[in-house]
Amino acid sequence: MDNKKPYDWLIVGSGLAGAVFAHEMTKAGKKCLVIDRRKTIGGNCYTEVKDGIPIHVWGAHIFHTNSKKVWDWVTQFVEFKKYHHQVKCFYQGKYYTFPINLKTLNEIDENIKTPKDAEAYFEQFKHLIYDPAYGDLTEDNLESHCIKQIGPDLYEIFVKGYTEKQWGTKPKNLPSRIIKRIPVRTNFDDTYFHNADYCGIPKNGYTEIFENCLKGVEIILDVDYHLDRESWDSKAENVLYTGPLDEYFGWDEGELEWRSLEFDTKREEVPDYQGMAVINYNEAAVPWTRILEHKHFGGHSSEVTWVTKEYPAAWKRGSEAYYPIADDKNNSLHSKYVARFKETGKHSCGRLADYKYYDMDQVIGSSLALVERILKHEQ
Repeated sequence: MDNKKPYDWLIVGSGLAGAVFAHEMTKAGKKCLVIDRRKTIGGNCYTEVKDGIPIHVWGAHIFHTNSKKVWDWVTQFVEFKKYHHQVKCFYQGKYYTFPINLKTLNEIDENIKTPKDAEAYFEQFKHLIYDPAYGDLTEDNLESHCIKQIGPDLYEIFVKGYTEKQWGTKPKNLPSRIIKRIPVRTNFDDTYFHNADYCGIPKNGYTEIFENCLKGVEIILDVDYHLDRESWDSKAENVLYTGPLDEYFGWDEGELEWRSLEFDTKREEVPDYQGMAVINYNEAAVPWTRILEHKHFGGHSSEVTWVTKEYPAAWKRGSEAYYPIADDKNNSLHSKYVARFKETGKHSCGRLADYKYYDMDQVIGSSLALVERILKHEQ
């Protein structure tokens, strides 16, 4: 008697990890079913077009990578437009150039005019062990790291208030690794991802990528895997799970901690609201961390515009998990869940399951690698 199940793979989640996996497995001749608790595909990359402008519904996504393999994979589905990400910061009534570069330093001190001047400015802080305003700087935390890297003035303007809002705690309570991915330069380069070999934005938004890569794949939306897991599992020989591992086990050993976001998106009856795609608001007294103007991501022309104010929020069950609070306590808890999940015989992939902050290219790369390992093992 043939007891083969109707699908080779059940894929829980239609974000990047799940969509890449589903496309590649389907291409390899496997029959896949993708399910998602949201009513839309694409996870946080989902975009919807309004007034001809693709809106980044769940926050700004700028695609950048040094991997030709990943770039070739994503560009097979849609046309990308060149986009060089630049940001301005607003603090106490003044705009500053960001990431921190020679122009930024000249904005705070007109005597800083050359790369040599910039190097000398940063050099004076490298060996600080004490500051009158911040105390002991010998501990390895975000605040101490920043003051020794950029000095107290730039720390106040760019880091302190923004970080307090974003993470809901004082910067000295956070590990320094959170900030180390932000560049600091001594030349005039103010491009965010200047080291990326490939960078761009899909011309018509990200949703089109998912629509094209999931063609031929059966998709069921607006269903919660955890409410009827046994039934869903019975439909497929194998399962790829892209959600949080603590939720899979009903949080029975405790919750992994995250920071969340809330978005206030509005149509503005002007052709240009703020002059660029992203402006950060660094003062702690301003409740939002940044304003996005979506038309500037793709250079779209229209008589109206759409803007989003982004508010940091505490995570709770039912809210969206954005930034893992990956301290020792949470990482240890995650390791316990990883070990337990391995015993299920299922596979996991993606930022939620891995409890890591990933760029989009990293998710694509890891999902492609997982497919290759599984197919190779089957040979």
